[in-house]
Amino acid sequence: MIEKFEEYLEKRGYSKFTPSGLPSTTYDYKKRISKICEREEIKIEQLAKNISDYVSKYDKFGSESEFGNKSNKAYINALKRFEEFVKSIAS
Repeated sequence: MIEKFEEYLEKRGYSKFTPSGLPSTTYDYKKRISKICEREEIKIEQLAKNISDYVSKYDKFGSESEFGNKSNKAYINALKRFEEFVKSIAS
């Protein structure tokens, strides 16, 4: 599922590599989603099934908002893109 998420991001215009050839947004978001799964001790399928709960948990006023805001809000942004992805495959 994580590879499909990366493909989804690429189709939406997110970069796979920077102009200098380093990994970019798709790699970063994929890595951050994996980190959330590791932190929560869940599999990606469980994250997908309850994505709205995790977005709330890591977003403003959530119990893990401090973590969600790390790295210029990269974790919460990755979760929100993952939520969009999950909704897109559910329809």
